[in-house]
Amino acid sequence: MGKIMIADDSDAIRLVLRDILSIGEHEVVSEAADGAEAVDFYREHNPDILLLDLAMPKKDGLTVVKEVMQIDPKAKIILITVSDDQKVINQCLEYGASSYISKPFDFNGVLSNR
Repeated sequence: MGKIMIADDSDAIRLVLRDILSIGEHEVVSEAADGAEAVDFYREHNPDILLLDLAMPKKDGLTVVKEVMQIDPKAKIILITVSDDQKVINQCLEYGASSYISKPFDFNGVLSNR
């Protein structure tokens, strides 16, 4: 069990992730609908894991990764992406993201990627 923050601009994706995580007995402590909220809410809630969509309004995923890692160099960030842009994914991983999962994701993939 852990405190998890979900950052995705899609209400539907946040709902699905929240449902999956609750089945896995994780606590969703915050949800952000854009990159700026993600950084602010990360600072406020200090989650164990941040599930972060790469394609976000206001601040993209790479910017969020950089800013969150400045706040907490030990942050655990798992990217969520539909993109096959391996260059951006690799940049996020270089800046400190832990791993990534691709949309559409499956139940087991989300819960095992902690």
